[in-house]
Amino acid sequence: MKALVIGAAGFVGGYLVEHLKKDWKWEVFATKLEQETVQMEKIVCLDLDILDRKAVEHVLFEIEPDYIFHLAAQSSVALSWKNPDLTLDVNIKGCVHILEAVRKMQKKVRILLVGSSEEYGQIKGEAVTEESFVYPKNLYAVTKVCQNMLGKVYVDAYQMEIVMVRAFNHIGPKQSSVFVISDFCRQVAEIEAEKKEAVIKVGNLSAKRDFTDVRDIVRAYALLIQRGKAGETYNVGSGEACSIAEILEKILRLSKKTIQIEIDPAKLRPADVSVIKADIRKLK
Repeated sequence: MKALVIGAAGFVGGYLVEHLKKDWKWEVFATKLEQETVQMEKIVCLDLDILDRKAVEHVLFEIEPDYIFHLAAQSSVALSWKNPDLTLDVNIKGCVHILEAVRKMQKKVRILLVGSSEEYGQIKGEAVTEESFVYPKNLYAVTKVCQNMLGKVYVDAYQMEIVMVRAFNHIGPKQSSVFVISDFCRQVAEIEAEKKEAVIKVGNLSAKRDFTDVRDIVRAYALLIQRGKAGETYNVGSGEACSIAEILEKILRLSKKTIQIEIDPAKLRPADVSVIKADIRKLK
């Protein structure tokens, strides 16, 4: 089987490529932006900007993959507030370019569109199900709701094989410090190396999120692209939620330094969701 991972230079991409090669023995191709670097052995990695429609068609027609994992996105909520144009272009227009290219191909291709738990917005009650109403509270989430709807439209209109996921928070080694847990760890590491004062700057610590190891996330992606039902959406998460404060406390306990906590207004979002937790019965 041929698998194409679009956006492989991101946090999840490397783990997914390694999993597909090692555990599924697939022939794996990957794409990245020209300025990005990847360190992956025994795969073909191509430069691709998904905003270039003709380039997308060229890559897909050349490879003719059996599976496409669409990971390329502007995935930072914070950046979506600062650069809405980029977020809308990459996450919506880029997705359309991929779907249109596949539509023109002469073979059936299974596609996994990766969305986000942010699509649900303010969750009421316990764990959220895939049938819950979506009420996005930030620009990134809006684009992912749109991507999900695009997937359903292309399934209904063109009988394409598209599976959608709403991934909840995932963490692990090599994650960018633009994300909260990596940001905490980076700051503590710099304090221990005496590169900064013993003060860790934080945003909203009361928010509760469903965190999953990235290596479990990619296992779910590989299974869903094969066994998920076309046109359906699946939550991918742990089914549990813990507060940002709890995680910060665990990180600080691991440090040998006495570290003070300070609220940084720049790390607070204009709008935030208090609790996000996945109902994963459909995934199971």
